[in-house]
Amino acid sequence: MNARTDRIALMFPGQGAQYPGMGLPWLDTPQWQLVDALSHRVGRDVGALLVDADTERLRRTDNAQLALFALEAMILQAVRAAAPGLPVVACAGHGVGEYAALAAAGVLKPADAAQLVAERGAAMADAARAAEGAMAVLTGGDPQAAGRLTERLRGAGARVWLAHLDGPDRVVVSGTRAGVEALVEQAPEAGFRATPHPSGGAFHSPLMIPAQYRLSAALVRAPLRAARFPVVATADGRVRDGDPAEWRALMIRHLVEPVRWDSTVRTLVGPDSAAAELIELGPGTTLADLARRIAPDTPATTVTTPAQVAALATRYAAERV
Repeated sequence: MNARTDRIALMFPGQGAQYPGMGLPWLDTPQWQLVDALSHRVGRDVGALLVDADTERLRRTDNAQLALFALEAMILQAVRAAAPGLPVVACAGHGVGEYAALAAAGVLKPADAAQLVAERGAAMADAARAAEGAMAVLTGGDPQAAGRLTERLRGAGARVWLAHLDGPDRVVVSGTRAGVEALVEQAPEAGFRATPHPSGGAFHSPLMIPAQYRLSAALVRAPLRAARFPVVATADGRVRDGDPAEWRALMIRHLVEPVRWDSTVRTLVGPDSAAAELIELGPGTTLADLARRIAPDTPATTVTTPAQVAALATRYAAERV
């Protein structure tokens, strides 16, 4: 096999990657049966979210999270059917994508993961309604400068925190609407360009503490298993082997702590995982684009549609010869 694909890490995107109609290419595929099964498990029409929901409906975190997980689970199932034996050595997911990563590694069965995603999304939506929040993307500056800016604003009474550490020149902040607006106003002085993040609340911040209680109750009931291959936890960018108790604690932490995607990618390509290629399974190209900035020497591609699954399988088969 070509050295370029002898060690592959899978990446699963999170909220913000969704878009209307992202499930349409999958309607007539065998994988759509999985959507029906997940809909039955969670008691919601997940297919309608994938096909009919508009931008505003998908902006709701409970809708976005379910739709993203279902699509990513479908793509994963299709990849496994088309390219059995794909040499996956590790995986990771950004935000709710971590649940797809846990399903990929066998820590959660897809139906159990979907149930947790439904509970997580509903809990976060409730927390967002209780404390109106916002998020913003900062690009072009030093992430450490963004951290200093949030600390300075909190010292002045603002409620704003780092939510995503996405790469060498991109961070996302989260907090109350007033806190994020204050930071956006001062961002140019710190060397950043600031744009709104398409979220429905102040995710990955202490404003999500109320959501931890509901998710904790759901996690007690959820059957978790040892992983078939490592998952890199975005709470700290470290490799985990799938210990159920540890993952329950990490999933609760994940609601209120920043997503450390920069560290996660470096771990995927570093000595602990040594992935020679990164493959993003999900809508859009956000994670592949970020990976190219974090680890420019490692190829990164995105698989979103059945045609892209087929192309991956063809390439993999050719490189095995």
